[in-house]
Amino acid sequence: MTVRKILIAPDKRLKQRSSPVDIVDDKIRLIVNDMFETMYAADGLGLAAIQIGIPIRIIVADVNNKNEKPNPLCLINPEILQISSNTMLHEEGCLSLPEQFERVERPSTVKIQYLDNEGKSCEIEATGVLSVCLQHEIDHLEGTLFVDHLSTLKRRIILRKLIKAKKIEGEVLGQPHHKK
Repeated sequence: MTVRKILIAPDKRLKQRSSPVDIVDDKIRLIVNDMFETMYAADGLGLAAIQIGIPIRIIVADVNNKNEKPNPLCLINPEILQISSNTMLHEEGCLSLPEQFERVERPSTVKIQYLDNEGKSCEIEATGVLSVCLQHEIDHLEGTLFVDHLSTLKRRIILRKLIKAKKIEGEVLGQPHHKK
């Protein structure tokens, strides 16, 4: 297993729609293993394959606390079948938008159909934090970031902070930045 580099917004790859997985094989299982390794190393709750630069429809999640037994979930080709009419506000963050958090309103319950890492068709009904996490990661597969659910002003502020952080990081690493 390998810890992969996580793409940081703004990165145009994060805005692309991911393609379905045709067959769940050892190559896909290796990607899933790397995704879990990357998510846990970054202390995240979820990760979409596109966040490590692979535009395929795979997400992984584990919303258990560090003091709880891990409960890793792998969803391949997830499809939302049903959402509740009840919504909840939850503070979200994202490994691709480091140190940025905002409250986002989402359906409180979601029912999802997916393939597991053996290719078996499954369904899950998620509530609470798991519901938020899975919706957030499925958004990534569509090229949507959590900031896309915010007002234009809030989204611009967050993206400006990330651009500034990338420029500072580049300068620290001795990489020149050119203004366009």
